[in-house]
Amino acid sequence: MAKIANERPDQSPIIRLGISACLLGRKVRFDGQHKRDGYLVETLGPFVKWVPVCPEVEVGMGTPRETIRLEGDVEDPRLVAPKSGTDHTDDMKRWSAERLKGLDAEHLHGFILKRASPSCGAFRVKVYQQPHGMATPKGQGLFARALMEAWPLLPVEEEGRLNDPGLRENFFERVFAWHRWREFVENDNTPKGLVAFHTAHKMTVMSHSVEKYRGLGRLVADLKSQPWASLRNQYGTDLMIALKVLSTPRKHANVLYHLAGHLKNVISSAAKQGLVGEIEDYRQGLAPLIVPLTLLKHHLTINELPDWTQQQVYLNPYPKELMLRNHV
Repeated sequence: MAKIANERPDQSPIIRLGISACLLGRKVRFDGQHKRDGYLVETLGPFVKWVPVCPEVEVGMGTPRETIRLEGDVEDPRLVAPKSGTDHTDDMKRWSAERLKGLDAEHLHGFILKRASPSCGAFRVKVYQQPHGMATPKGQGLFARALMEAWPLLPVEEEGRLNDPGLRENFFERVFAWHRWREFVENDNTPKGLVAFHTAHKMTVMSHSVEKYRGLGRLVADLKSQPWASLRNQYGTDLMIALKVLSTPRKHANVLYHLAGHLKNVISSAAKQGLVGEIEDYRQGLAPLIVPLTLLKHHLTINELPDWTQQQVYLNPYPKELMLRNHV
């Protein structure tokens, strides 16, 4: 009997995530305290290797320290300590460039940043119109900006946004997909391997965007359309862009029905009705995704079906212990 793809009996940490050090409980905040996140440390921790970073401490500001903020142009703000007037912008930019060179050797699969931080905040960080103007919540922390510009495909999120079940599931799906992609590039890196990789990820991509699913299919269908390295890199870029599109119950239901279609001749009418009922309950918001997905996986496992259906990464995109699909 074929095994569902991506099941891992050995749950040893294989994912390397950068993280703002305060989220792990390190007392590196401006007031000498931390912002420990229990979900990240306790639930996610067993599956990852953390790579902690604190830009403000590592650049030499010390702990405790004067508060800092972003001032001036939203697109190119200054990092300033308003009480003393000290400008840390150039030091932070130099340090960020050097720190990213070191982090490159870590081969990170994602990064979780502290929200609202003038160094680490990735989205909607306040930028003040100096010296006493109003704040505009449209900036990025200086380290976060450097990180996201250097590695635009790397999954990046803030811990605050991870409280949203949909954003949390999307982020970790991208993290594990980026890990699988890097494994392919480093250990296979052949046209035949890309066809197999794409086949395993078809339903995953479809659950985000049918349009991008078709685009990736066209790319793989014509492997001779451009030099191999160029095509491979294009596939990796398009894959991660596709996965950043948020899934919805309607999109997931479409994938569930697509997979269920392969069962129509091998399960009873009553079993089909039961599966359709669970999918519809999910689509209408009456049950989480894990309910119809578990029943579908059961039927796929006990029946003889084409290997590609049971090898879909969509069925097990990350360790089940994370329980991400229990809440979407």
